[in-house]
Amino acid sequence: MREPHHPACAELELSDVLHALSDPARLEIARRLSAAEEEWACGRFDLGLSKATLSHHFRVLREAGVVKTRVEGRKRLQSLRRDDLDACFPGLLDAVLNGHSRRAA
Repeated sequence: MREPHHPACAELELSDVLHALSDPARLEIARRLSAAEEEWACGRFDLGLSKATLSHHFRVLREAGVVKTRVEGRKRLQSLRRDDLDACFPGLLDAVLNGHSRRAA
């Protein structure tokens, strides 16, 4: 299995990052990775989604530069690219991950 492509820090686009984090499932993945002290295997995310849907969400997050995917044998390990995101867009990740829904009840 070959290593997946990750955009370099200089290639990160704000619109891509915001789009990736605009989906509730992808936002939850980012929140869990932000709180994690280690990489998470894809199978560890119990979001009630099919394997194909979860793979799609990981691909969107990876291609936007939000997560890094590392292949280890047959596993794909996910981690948040916090350092890169903070360097490119200071404060954005914390604002998005810690923001509260402002929908009217």
